[in-house]
Amino acid sequence: MRPATHGDTVEVHYLGKLHDGSVFDETNGREPLRFTIGGGQVIPGFEEAVLGMKPGDSKTTELPAEKAFGPYLEERVVEVPKKQFARWDLDPTVGERLAIPQPDGSPVDATVTEITESKVTVDFNHPLAGEELTIDIELVDIVYGAH
Repeated sequence: MRPATHGDTVEVHYLGKLHDGSVFDETNGREPLRFTIGGGQVIPGFEEAVLGMKPGDSKTTELPAEKAFGPYLEERVVEVPKKQFARWDLDPTVGERLAIPQPDGSPVDATVTEITESKVTVDFNHPLAGEELTIDIELVDIVYGAH
């Protein structure tokens, strides 16, 4: 069996853990995750970890934030006038993930972190931004080869 290379479509089972050992996502009990290496469908460090694996191989990889969901950026936390949410027909609550419409109409996910009488603070960082991740990966199959 040949190893997985750039351009291959692969199926993997994985278990993703935070630095403290808590599980943030896994495929246990679900179909394997299918993606194309180099297609930008998964975080960069995950793609890199699968490169060179053969079907049946398993490994554990440590991903720094830069190879996972990126660093946590304070400038991605913004205050929005509360009345704007009424225009968007949204009623925010602290801790909620919302799809906030952008000027071009496309939505961007954000987490509501604070609500005052006049403003809503929203965090546009990915919930796992700034986190180091540990991922256990098993390459189930190379479904489509690059060539």
